Amino acid sequence: MLYDSGSQVVNGLLSTHKLNEMILIERFGTAPRVPAAATVASKEKSLIATDKRSISKINPIKVDEPALIKLKKERDPHKLFNLFRENAQNKLVIENRFAFIVAVSRLAGAGRFDYIQTLLEEQKALPQGRREGFMVRIIMLYGSVGMMKNAINTFYDMHLYGCQRTVKSLNAALKVLTLSRDSEAIEKFLRDVSLKFDIRLDILSLNIIVKAFCEMGIPDKAYLLMVQMEMKGINPDVVTYTTLISFFYKINRVEISNGLWNLMVLKGCTPNIATYNVRIQYLVKRERPWDAIKLLRLMHKVRINADEITCNLVIKGLCRAGFLDMAIRVYSTMHGHGLKPNDQIYQTMIHYLSKAGNFDLAYSLCKDSMSKKWFPSVDSIIILLKGLRVNGGLSGIEKARHVIRLAKTRDPPFSEDQLKAMQSIL
Repeated sequence: MLYDSGSQVVNGLLSTHKLNEMILIERFGTAPRVPAAATVASKEKSLIATDKRSISKINPIKVDEPALIKLKKERDPHKLFNLFRENAQNKLVIENRFAFIVAVSRLAGAGRFDYIQTLLEEQKALPQGRREGFMVRIIMLYGSVGMMKNAINTFYDMHLYGCQRTVKSLNAALKVLTLSRDSEAIEKFLRDVSLKFDIRLDILSLNIIVKAFCEMGIPDKAYLLMVQMEMKGINPDVVTYTTLISFFYKINRVEISNGLWNLMVLKGCTPNIATYNVRIQYLVKRERPWDAIKLLRLMHKVRINADEITCNLVIKGLCRAGFLDMAIRVYSTMHGHGLKPNDQIYQTMIHYLSKAGNFDLAYSLCKDSMSKKWFPSVDSIIILLKGLRVNGGLSGIEKARHVIRLAKTRDPPFSEDQLKAMQSIL
């Protein structure tokens, strides 16, 4: 009976050992040494210990680092080029837009535009080249490193790779072309597209061109294009109007900006917060803060909520005009409207409060701003420190020291000369 039970134990252990062996063979292609059955029968513990020692002798598996991590780490342009080619059909790499951006930007930084062309042209010939979204990525990547010709050729050659063109890829090519700031090249491209391809421009196409023409300093051409597009059934939207209004304000052609505002309203296109901010910015620059306040009230009346940009513009306008008390009131009402001051608002308030001699409130805002890792300009900090030292007595000096301690926590840090200038005040 004792023998039978011992036999069962031995058989059970052997079965377990064989199972372990099969698993090891399946995983690693090797099997551990199997001790003699007699030894197993005589000493169960010896079997278990031997089994464990056998497993421990197997070399650990070397886990290969994922391709995406390798690409992210690699700095050598030649190694990066080869690594990317090796993973040309790796789905994890192909579908990761960031991997392409990193590779292309690093190769461009090394001046290896030949590597960029080779990699991207090879990608176009692979199955992913039949997807328009992927071709749009190639176009934008070429454009991001100034390879305009390659970008536009990619658009023209899409059919060679079995990829259908739509307005999506057209807009990508158009966006890249606007980076050249060549209005003639843009107009030529539009003519070619209308002759060669059955693609209808959309509102995004219009907005890309209008913005580009304005930035090139030819807003009149941008306006004429808007009119022509509208005749073809592409109606301008609030982005189109706001872009034009903003630029005509910048060059002080106010009558055209105001006319465009009225036109958009007559066309049933409602101004949004960006449109109002553009007008408020103009009024502030013209030192008309009270007109900006009136516009702020109109926004409230038509149920358009002000944002942090609006508040910063109004506060800056009031401060510049010397209406600091009104600026403080606008600042105080922000929280009641669900708004929080941003770094620009803090900068404006601290600067003008310090210049006006309101050092206590300026110190309070400076401390609050720095605790949020928003640091005022060095000039504003120095004005505040001087005021605290001269007018604050002992408590003012302690406050000034606290401001300097906070200034030292800045990342990236202030320069040694800037910190010395602050320290010298004390």
